[in-house]
Amino acid sequence: MSETSGIIDPSAGPGTQAIAAAPRAASLSGKVLGLLDNTKEQGDILLETIGAALRERYGVARVVSRRKEHYSKVAPDSLINEMAGEVDIAVAALGG
Repeated sequence: MSETSGIIDPSAGPGTQAIAAAPRAASLSGKVLGLLDNTKEQGDILLETIGAALRERYGVARVVSRRKEHYSKVAPDSLINEMAGEVDIAVAALGG
């Protein structure tokens, strides 16, 4: 009789599709920055700090903030599409 270790691997395994990185902006000056809060502790504080620093130091014109429903859920396509239509650059929080 074989014994099992009782360890469960929760990973989905390696990805099967390569996703190309988005082109990077040459400058942040005049750009609209999107901030996506993942709802984890202090994620909103991190994003507010990042937004203020980017406005002050690099001339970001406007900041658009949105919040996911819950950190364990993916952001709905409607939220991603709304932000993609409104912002030039996006930052997602990884508070914790």
